[in-house]
Amino acid sequence: MSDPRTAIDPLPGFPPGFRWSTATSAFQIEGARDADGRGRSIWDDFVDSGRIIDGTTAQEGPQSYRRWAEDVALLRELGVDRYRFSISWVRVQPDGVRGANAPGLDYYSRVVDDLLEAGITPFPTLYHWDLPSALEARGGWLNRDTALRFGDYARLVADRLSDRVRHWYTINEPAMTTLQGYAVGTLAPGRSMLFGALPTAHHQLLAHGLALRVLRAAGAHEVAIANNHTHVRPLRDSDEDAAAAAAYDVLHNRLFADPVLTGRYPDLTAWGLAEMPVQDGDLELISAPLDVYGVNFYNPTTVTADPGPVPFAIVPTPDAPVTGFGPEWPIVPDALTALLVQLRDRYGAALPPVVVSENGASFPEPDEPAPVDDHDRIAYLQRHIAAVGDALRAGVVVDEYTVWSLLDNFEWADGFTQRFGLVHTDVASGTRTPKASYRWYRDLIARSRA
Repeated sequence: MSDPRTAIDPLPGFPPGFRWSTATSAFQIEGARDADGRGRSIWDDFVDSGRIIDGTTAQEGPQSYRRWAEDVALLRELGVDRYRFSISWVRVQPDGVRGANAPGLDYYSRVVDDLLEAGITPFPTLYHWDLPSALEARGGWLNRDTALRFGDYARLVADRLSDRVRHWYTINEPAMTTLQGYAVGTLAPGRSMLFGALPTAHHQLLAHGLALRVLRAAGAHEVAIANNHTHVRPLRDSDEDAAAAAAYDVLHNRLFADPVLTGRYPDLTAWGLAEMPVQDGDLELISAPLDVYGVNFYNPTTVTADPGPVPFAIVPTPDAPVTGFGPEWPIVPDALTALLVQLRDRYGAALPPVVVSENGASFPEPDEPAPVDDHDRIAYLQRHIAAVGDALRAGVVVDEYTVWSLLDNFEWADGFTQRFGLVHTDVASGTRTPKASYRWYRDLIARSRA
């Protein structure tokens, strides 16, 4: 068997100036839950409810609130153009309502300064799932007021950082908050409302639009949303499975992309669902032009028809290898090409240049600090980068590729059982040890600029 590190060259087709990035999120790496006035988020509540598979908490692991300088040093050595990190709403505004918490903003200001000094463009995300618990108690994303509060929070952050930060993501993966957080309850806040969760989609997109307006006024050069997308495939070549795939495509992809890119929601009435709770002016805010469109991609989704209250069932993708998550996360690199081409064909001129804002994989790895020869991850990244190259050659405009994640971190309900990092993180000590994939990505970036 050929070595996956040399089996193919993923770089043909990439234009000069193509950007390379990596990413993390605040709750997953920062630790210091009770430090310096930080408030409580829905993920603190979810952790404390005992629903994390390995019993860990986000207190363990990287502890980047104290050790951010180590992360910046790793990024400098890696040679990335940009670093996608997130700003914790509850560090900046502990209850989601009152004024700014100065120590929280001071922390992000230090991170930004150190990134700029290292020659790395900061590309922060305003919301990566850490909704203040106080707002969830008032209805969370089911409550339109949460979107308004998010606009206020965006202004607090912009007032402090926009003199140095010109590139922003607004909301991360609103689809997962709606589908997993409110519809089926596998992520915080852990509600199980099925189709009753759909208003959360509109309120998150409204929050995006309000934040976009704030950031534009503050002089932003580039603003994006990071939508989680999947290429949906029917299990069988039948009308029933084709209809099931179309239904899932609407709920996972189009419900979150159509309003942003076209100013309209897809028709939900075919399934007897109520229209989205749109008020005058909402869609104009949501569909304000973006500079780039963020696509988080991990795997395709195979579905088949189901007679239950939901008209589809997600099933394993036939003949596909899998990541550490098993059949839930099949590895099909050409699905990324197919998705990017589909977005181009579906939205045409309404689709701005695409940024692959997350892509990566978890595999079983040791817990103790040690060099890791993560050849499976290298093969995954290599083939997905090559898939982006295929999309570029097909005429899709893609400006940037982002590896999830810089560090092994707290993988939400899976705790530390799933490791995505280019850098191994010891759960107990926080010790960082670059993996083989870190060196591979560093060398790829250097070669792309040669």
